[in-house]
Amino acid sequence: MADVTFSEIERLRSDADEADVALAMDEDAFRAFYDRTAPALWAYLSRIAGDRQIADDLLQETYYRLLRARAPFESEAHRRNYLYRIATNLVRDTRRHPMPPVTPLADDDASHATARASRSTEDAERRAGLRQALGRLKPRERALLWLAYAHGSSHEEIAGVLGVKTASIKLLLYRARQRFIALLAGTVTAREKQS
Repeated sequence: MADVTFSEIERLRSDADEADVALAMDEDAFRAFYDRTAPALWAYLSRIAGDRQIADDLLQETYYRLLRARAPFESEAHRRNYLYRIATNLVRDTRRHPMPPVTPLADDDASHATARASRSTEDAERRAGLRQALGRLKPRERALLWLAYAHGSSHEEIAGVLGVKTASIKLLLYRARQRFIALLAGTVTAREKQS
């Protein structure tokens, strides 16, 4: 066994103390922040990742990383933007290193089948076309559209989340909308040809 000096022990203690401080957050404040932001963040992750199960895992990891962050937050909006930036980066990392597929539970399949059966055929086709068009967008395009139109974020907030310049958001949103419209029109046209 190697000899350990007193200074190394002190350094290890200080590292452990810093880790404890990083996780220390008022529990009530965190619960309130989580309750306000979790549903919208999960919806964002679900759309961007394209998988509900991955969104569940990434939601937990996002909040864990937020708690570990040592960044001082200027306001509630700054903390929320930082949270979305973490989520966006986690989705990118997941795409680089995909997770193994998880087999859905039988109860989940039954509830989904019941929900699908209750929808009208026309509504189901419209949703499928939207999902297909969204699935063919690039991850950044999906993130742009979701943040702007589903979440209602400002251009500054979107720029902060995606790590791009605020001045380029308007053009990027325009291009993403145009591509989405073209993909949606292509999906509708393809469905009409099949009928």
